[in-house]
Amino acid sequence: MTTTNMETTIIPLVTDEQKQAEETWRKSIPAQVFLNYFFAINYHIQEGDDAQGGLQHLPFFRAHQAELTDADVQAVTKLLSACWSTEYALRSTAELGDEDYLRNALHWTFPQAYHTIMAGLQAFLYTAGVRSNNPSLIRREVGRLVVRNAYPRPISFYAAGAYGDFSIHRLPLAGYKAGLHIAGKEIDAQAQIGQFLRTTRKIKAVSTRQQVQANPNTAIRSQKTGKALDKWTASHWQQITWRLGYTTIFDLLGRLRISQTSREIERFVEAEIDFKLFHQSLLNIVSYLNGIHETYVAKAIGLERYQQLVAGLPKHLQNTFVHERLQIRVEPVLRDDEPTMRMAA
Repeated sequence: MTTTNMETTIIPLVTDEQKQAEETWRKSIPAQVFLNYFFAINYHIQEGDDAQGGLQHLPFFRAHQAELTDADVQAVTKLLSACWSTEYALRSTAELGDEDYLRNALHWTFPQAYHTIMAGLQAFLYTAGVRSNNPSLIRREVGRLVVRNAYPRPISFYAAGAYGDFSIHRLPLAGYKAGLHIAGKEIDAQAQIGQFLRTTRKIKAVSTRQQVQANPNTAIRSQKTGKALDKWTASHWQQITWRLGYTTIFDLLGRLRISQTSREIERFVEAEIDFKLFHQSLLNIVSYLNGIHETYVAKAIGLERYQQLVAGLPKHLQNTFVHERLQIRVEPVLRDDEPTMRMAA
């Protein structure tokens, strides 16, 4: 009897509420890590950015020029219009939505953030002579541009090397262990970006291996049996490294291309993370990258023509972020560059 009474008065060490909270936290970890990554990129940009984006200091930018016909300028304008309209939609969601709305808006805001940057990138690439809609070609070309220092230091980082032997460049603190918390120092931000680069490159390497081995013409085979190899050594991974190109910020942004019907997006929607912070980080990254591409385009077509383009935008884009970036980002950089341009002429 005494034993029974003792048993009934024992208080469980972990309550149902605590178990539920623990389960929610555990399920939220993948989404929290993803938020950490994008917050870290934004943090790194803010820490390393100067008032004018740093473009004017790059020899690649100073040398950038293009001979464009009216038809070319129209094609570039069309790409910029797609970039700006998508950014407008992304901003509208972030500005109008409360926490619950932003949570469920991830179905479209993730792809919007990706597509606005890609459209701006294509406009820049067009002025650099790369005129294609092929995602693989665009990815390869922008990877080369990052390595050639076409982008300011805050986003000039990249990963290279074979699976199992990745190297991170232009992130001196990337070797530190990444934590599960929001970056509060530059060492945290670089550690998390480094981890993001490595995991993204790993995914690309594994995907490339699957494609190579599924193709009878490219599969690496056993010398004994002639069959496609299931197990790979380091030398096998090295054989496909050239197919990977460089892993850059644009590959990290490619991770936002999550299907509306996939389980992964549901994991984000159900997670307990700071969705407003996530959207703000995305918006800042979008604005920074789009501003860089706009400045390249303005240099290629001429500042005056670019100003006319902005002045002639549809009503919903008048006096918005496009005009603000023109004043804060584009005009100061190009005016700084004018003496050099006149001397070169």
